[in-house]
Amino acid sequence: MAACGRVQRLLLLILFSCWISSSRGLKSVIVGTENAAENGERAKNAVALDGASVRRSGGWKLAEEAACREDVSRICPKHSWNNNLAVLECLQDRKDETEIAADCNHLLWNYKLNLTKDPKFESVAVEVCKSTISGIKECAAEERGKGYLVSCLVDHRNNISEYQCNQYITKMTSIIYSDYRLICGFIDKCKDDINKLHCGSVNTGEKDVHSQGEVIACLEKGLVAEQDQDPDQGPVGRFSIQDACRKAIMRVAELSSDDFHLDRHLFFSCRDDRERFCEHTPAGEGKVYKCLFNHKFEESMSDKCKDALSTRQKLIVQDYKVSYSLAKACKPDLRKYRCNMDTAMPRAREAKLSYLLLCLEAAVHRGQTVSGECQGEMLDYRRMLMEDYSLSPEIVLHCRGEIDTHCSGLHHKGRTLHCLMRVSREKGILEGHCQKALQTLIQETDPGADYRIDRALNEACESVIQTACKHIRNGDPMILSCLMEHLYTDKMVEDCEQRLLELQYFISRDWKLDPIMYKKCQNDAARICHTHGWNETSEFLPPGAVFSCLYRHAYRTEMQGRRLSRDCKTEVQRILHQRALDVKLDPELQQRCMTDLGKWCSEKTEAGQELECLQDHLEDLAPGCRDVVGNLTELESEDIQIEALLIRACEPVIQSYCHEVADNQIDTGDLMECLVANKHQKEMNEKCAVGVTHFQLIQMKDFRFSYKFKMACKEDVLKLCPNIKKKVDVVICLSTTVRNDTLQEAKEQRVSMKCRKQLRVEELEMSEDIRLEPELYESCRQDIKQHCQNVVFGNAQVIECLKENKKHLTQHCHQKVFRLQETEMMDPELDFQLMRVCKQMIRRFCSETDAKNLLQCLKQNKNSELMDPKCKQMITKRQITQNTDYRLNPVLRKACKADIPKFCQNILNNARDDNELEGQVISCLKLKYADQRLSSDCEAQISVILQESALDYRLDPQLQLQCSEEIPRLCAEEVAAQEQTGQVEECLKVNLLKINHEGCKKEVLNILKESKADIFVDPVLHTACALDIKHQCAAIPPGKGRQMSCLMEALQDKRVRLQPECKKRLQDRIDMWSYAAKVAPAEGFSDLAGQVFMSPAKSYILSMLAMCVVLLFLMGLLCGRITKRVTQELKDR
Repeated sequence: MAACGRVQRLLLLILFSCWISSSRGLKSVIVGTENAAENGERAKNAVALDGASVRRSGGWKLAEEAACREDVSRICPKHSWNNNLAVLECLQDRKDETEIAADCNHLLWNYKLNLTKDPKFESVAVEVCKSTISGIKECAAEERGKGYLVSCLVDHRNNISEYQCNQYITKMTSIIYSDYRLICGFIDKCKDDINKLHCGSVNTGEKDVHSQGEVIACLEKGLVAEQDQDPDQGPVGRFSIQDACRKAIMRVAELSSDDFHLDRHLFFSCRDDRERFCEHTPAGEGKVYKCLFNHKFEESMSDKCKDALSTRQKLIVQDYKVSYSLAKACKPDLRKYRCNMDTAMPRAREAKLSYLLLCLEAAVHRGQTVSGECQGEMLDYRRMLMEDYSLSPEIVLHCRGEIDTHCSGLHHKGRTLHCLMRVSREKGILEGHCQKALQTLIQETDPGADYRIDRALNEACESVIQTACKHIRNGDPMILSCLMEHLYTDKMVEDCEQRLLELQYFISRDWKLDPIMYKKCQNDAARICHTHGWNETSEFLPPGAVFSCLYRHAYRTEMQGRRLSRDCKTEVQRILHQRALDVKLDPELQQRCMTDLGKWCSEKTEAGQELECLQDHLEDLAPGCRDVVGNLTELESEDIQIEALLIRACEPVIQSYCHEVADNQIDTGDLMECLVANKHQKEMNEKCAVGVTHFQLIQMKDFRFSYKFKMACKEDVLKLCPNIKKKVDVVICLSTTVRNDTLQEAKEQRVSMKCRKQLRVEELEMSEDIRLEPELYESCRQDIKQHCQNVVFGNAQVIECLKENKKHLTQHCHQKVFRLQETEMMDPELDFQLMRVCKQMIRRFCSETDAKNLLQCLKQNKNSELMDPKCKQMITKRQITQNTDYRLNPVLRKACKADIPKFCQNILNNARDDNELEGQVISCLKLKYADQRLSSDCEAQISVILQESALDYRLDPQLQLQCSEEIPRLCAEEVAAQEQTGQVEECLKVNLLKINHEGCKKEVLNILKESKADIFVDPVLHTACALDIKHQCAAIPPGKGRQMSCLMEALQDKRVRLQPECKKRLQDRIDMWSYAAKVAPAEGFSDLAGQVFMSPAKSYILSMLAMCVVLLFLMGLLCGRITKRVTQELKDR
């Protein structure tokens, strides 16, 4: 073996040695030398050492030489003058401003050179390290006299227990590495590179011999600068250090890793800084290096020292062995996990700090044991890489443009890296070399395992951690998760928010960077996502690929047939909750939707708005983006807690009404259903209501977005509504099927029971907001702007507004509203406003009533003293609506299904679909009721309508339509009173002669006609005659004019005394009927017969008619006999 290779290893001494007092170290070993001549010849033989343990009193001393006597007495303490090595050390480590004579410089140079060349140097080692050499077989077998023995002792430094041997080799090492020309073989290997890089001269006279450490420093800078060169750059301007010199430089750096005194350039550059920052840090074991590294970005740190420290750190990045403490602490773990056993990998890569970190981090993530000392060292160097981007050649090379453009002047404390993260996050360049370099660096440093590695994040979030995450142990990986949970809350500060999102952007792209998830899910990933044999220290899968696989199996087990473990599923849910906070935290979503985000959502910058925007434009998105957004929305429907911002906003409602379902580990859509059901509670704030409504609107785009509906009805949809995707269309399809089966009284419903139940829930939810019925909303959009501009969506308020303005709506909107009302009248539960306003009254009066008959039940209890006024008003509204068209009254429609086509066909022939008949059919039936020609069922229903409309004129649409001008003119006071006791109708009857409008007059006359058929239709008369009916007509059943005839007969009977009010009202009615007979003569035989039967002189008229018939019969008989006789006579002729 070559002597040069061996001697270089001397510097490994510093890995275990520390400086001790010169007077106690080698006094018993180093002896004097021959007297040296002034021309330097004496110094060449100055290393003649004996092996005695006691120093001879008359030995040669550097301090006594004329060339150095003055400098020694001026610079070195007196107690060191008798020890040549102590004097040499003193003169070498003098302050920069202290000069020594040139002759002394030259003497020192020759002295050091002879120390490294003289064979006697080895003989001293044999004497001092005798027992050590015999114990190390390799060293005992080395050939003597060529310098190999000392190199062997250096290689086995860990096995040397002799104190004097250890100190001797340490001292000699500090002498050798003070000048690159003293390092055996270094000058031969690096001569060309020294000249090429202009790092110095080999001629002694041209440079201060004590500054020759600068040459090594220059070569080291050239070595690290070579790593930052662009490989695509042409040969011009490029340089490359020879492999032999490269190895020599790295070896020197490695051997100087123990004691910073051995790195002469760094020692002189940082001497004052060492005193300032690391005064109490002992030398040896790399402690001073680490102390200086920790203070590198202090403002008072000198620029020269910063530069030297950066060079040293860059060498560590290229070869971890340049760090003594890291190499020592992690050596057993590297061997244990075979991190340096990859024969296919070049040594240069295997030695890189990044390779060591990735290999040992992978072991930690897998749950394997890495010593605490090694993990501590790894933490220090991971933090070092995060603090200074320039230590990573790939960052310097690929991100220089971004740094110059966006991040100049932000070098300190990791700010540049975070600036690059921000630029990369905003641009979203997944394929960019800079982003790949950043991703690689995040993998190497693994800040997800300990937030303290990221100094910029640590400083920005310190206050948040102290308040929001103080319950978590310092350095625990859960602190990052805790910070994410408090994102966009009052406890979060803006700077922390930005740093956190910048880091999470990269963590989200590699599932291994979340140590908690990796630990809980690595077995599931191997089992389900086929990550067996994946070399985690070299290649990584496409961004988000493994996580996408995991979350698909976390929520879609019924399709995949494979389940995640409970712990893994919990972690997947946690990550999904975090990703919902920012669309950029979902790699697949951002990659596929980058164009659509720019096209549709460029102005949506608030938290959570980007995803909402994509969902709003789902139909407009590119296919790839639409699939991703659709899958994520489908996932949210199963577990709405993924929407962390929504859950946070809805916390009061959840705590009050939904805490039971919120506590369930598996949501399955229950929580969102609960929020929708309690959407209008007082605890519901605006943010929560908006979020819930938005999710409802998104659900309408695809039935798969409603998890419970999808699970309950997917088989029914495939069978009955294939190829239908929109939820509203699916609901209509299934509802129509259910209705048809019900109407046709099918033996078996085609829609399954579980689907029918969930379908009911969906129908009720849709009735709350017009936007949940897209077809209706689109048809009435312009009408809403015109008539309901200030009405707030929700609570069916917009729908109610359209109903109230129905007469002014456009044709298309009017038809849609009519269809909606028709559906609501058939199924009152779908009438959201009615159910909301009358909720308590339904519980009071109709708790046992079938849902289809709720309105009928409320109508029956409308006039109860316990009826809520608001509910009563709402019932009246619905009655007015029903009376505009028989189709809006299902009970009447069913009862009169035979009578309507029989008596009112001419009206039906002129009717238009989806438009009200303005009460024409009901008016037609009323007239037939007066004629007593209706079927019993229909008559009963018309009687109810007549009684109701008699009390409130608004329930008679034809009266209201025809008398719209007369009522305000003649009956303003009665209208203002709003008593709903029939006073308006009575006013019109009293003022019949004053009515100018023929249509109105005809309607009032019809009312008079109808009142003959049933006294209940005339509430004023009925109230006035109530006692007389009880006394005079108690035995007579109501209806068909029977009680009215009874009262008329009583009025004519002088023996009967009626109540004055009743008598007066009856007389008024007789006068009105007489006038009606004159003004409105019978239009046909049926009308005539009706008038006769209703007349007070009915008996007289009927008797006279009977006499006429008898006379006609007798005349017929007489005429018949005469004609018969004449005919017979003619025959006889």
